[in-house]
Amino acid sequence: MRHLVKGKRLRRNTAHRRALLRNLVTSFLEKERIRTTLAKAKATRPLAEKMITLAKKNTLHGRRQALRFIFKKTVVKKLFDEIGPRFSERPGGYTRIVKVGPRAGDGADMAILELIGTEYKKKGKKKGAKEKLKEAKAKKAKA
Repeated sequence: MRHLVKGKRLRRNTAHRRALLRNLVTSFLEKERIRTTLAKAKATRPLAEKMITLAKKNTLHGRRQALRFIFKKTVVKKLFDEIGPRFSERPGGYTRIVKVGPRAGDGADMAILELIGTEYKKKGKKKGAKEKLKEAKAKKAKA
C-alpha cells in the first residue's frame, strides 16, 4: 500500500525526475502553454500552481523559494510581475490540462498544459497583397 506517497515516478530516478519537472515548470511559466505527455502534465500541474501561489503573495521569501526551483531569473520576474497579479483574485486552479490524443511515434497520450486565460485562438486567414493594397487605398481615401 502506498500510504502518504504522492506523485508519479515517471520511470525516472529522483534526480532525473526533479530536473525534468523543474524544466517543465520553467518552460510552462515562460510560454504559458506546453504540449507534453498526459502523465508529465499531471505531475507538472501541482508544482506550477504552487509557484503561482508564491507569486500571488509577492514576498521576498516567496521569490527566493521560486528562484530555488525555477531555472531562469527572467521567468521568476515574469511570474511575480505578470502571472501572479493576473490570478490575485482566484483562489486556485490556475491551469488546465487538455487531452490532444496519441503521439504518432509511440502512441503516448499527449496533452496541452495551459494557464487559464491563455486559450488557443484560431488565427484568421492571412490577407494577400491585393487585399492589403485595397485596405491601404481605403484608408487614404478616408483621410
